[in-house]
Amino acid sequence: MLTVLIVVHLIIVLALVGVVLLQRSEGGGLGMGGGGVSGFMTGRGQANVLTRTTAILATAFFVTSLLLTVLARYQTGPSSVLDRVAPAATQNGPAAPTGSGPGVLEELQRMQGGPAQGGSEAPSPQSPAPAAPQVPSSQ
Repeated sequence: MLTVLIVVHLIIVLALVGVVLLQRSEGGGLGMGGGGVSGFMTGRGQANVLTRTTAILATAFFVTSLLLTVLARYQTGPSSVLDRVAPAATQNGPAAPTGSGPGVLEELQRMQGGPAQGGSEAPSPQSPAPAAPQVPSSQ
């Protein structure tokens, strides 16, 4: 049902774009919408038909848009943002640090090969100064 409605919606959209482009405008559109057309209809009759067609297609566009929205809502079922967030936080671990593990600075020092300090201890005066950043050299 949803697929059929999507196809009908797309056909309506293409027809609406075509009808709007056929209408006479100051800019000319496609150049087919008016002027000295002396065959099928007069300029005034053609404008009335195109205006009515545009209104009908616009109404059909809004109706199919609303139907697509309603059908999409019933197919997915009700959901809540809180239902999506809560399982993700429990699966990935706690969101906030608990203070039981090493901090960011200790992890960086450990990665650089320096001694890892405790979380609340002050750095000892005998600890070596951090190494200078290394700049890549071009060859």
